[in-house]
Amino acid sequence: MVIDLQKLCQEVCTLAKQVGAFIKSERAQFSTQSIEVKGKNDFVSYVDKTSEIKLIEGLSALLPDSGFIAEEGTSTKKGEIYNWIIDPLDGTTNFIHGVPCYSISIALMCNNELVLGVIYEINLDECFYAWEGSKAFMNQKEINVSKAPTLADSLIATGFPYYDYNRMNEYLELFKYFMKNTHGLRRLGSAATDLAYVACGRFDGFYEYSLQPWDVAAGAFIVKQAGGKITDFNGNDNYIFGKEIVAGNSILFAEFLSAIKIHFKN
Repeated sequence: MVIDLQKLCQEVCTLAKQVGAFIKSERAQFSTQSIEVKGKNDFVSYVDKTSEIKLIEGLSALLPDSGFIAEEGTSTKKGEIYNWIIDPLDGTTNFIHGVPCYSISIALMCNNELVLGVIYEINLDECFYAWEGSKAFMNQKEINVSKAPTLADSLIATGFPYYDYNRMNEYLELFKYFMKNTHGLRRLGSAATDLAYVACGRFDGFYEYSLQPWDVAAGAFIVKQAGGKITDFNGNDNYIFGKEIVAGNSILFAEFLSAIKIHFKN
């Protein structure tokens, strides 16, 4: 079965925008009484669950034999060749509090290799996407990672651990280092959006730990297609399922990763 990945990517973008419109409309009437607690500081609502169901239905129609790795677990189907990795609402805490930064993240794996990624940031109506062999795009315009040459010239993004505090001391020491040696740090509250912003050059680098595949799969793929580099904290390739990621432009990446390795000694 030969798949036209470019056509499929465009169809996934359309689906993401449709589900994004649902999320945006629900935010206008959302009540905090709808929140469920999955774990410490880990929230979900009917919006997350309904969005995931809509995505799974749409993606199943596009690729009937595909399986899913989905945050809310509304489908546990496993595909022999193709599996979607989806986060129906990345940035749920932002959504709950009305902070306008949250996104839909969709990636496709073929035999354990990423071949497609779509991130739709709902509030700014920005759709980031790429497929195997393509450039990276945002709303039909080609995007590329930045050309910042050093950490001293960079703006870095990260995420704050919200339940796994075992590495907090290392994290805070690294945070202080980057405060002193970069243009600054930002924490948007959506790892998918952070990675999309690395891909289009708004951020020069991003790092975080305690992440799940649905947080990073699409963004990691788009960053690579935009000319960036991705590893785990050890400089290896276990960043989809290894719960830690470093992303940045290829010029400053070695310096960026070196700083992280010094502070996070596994």
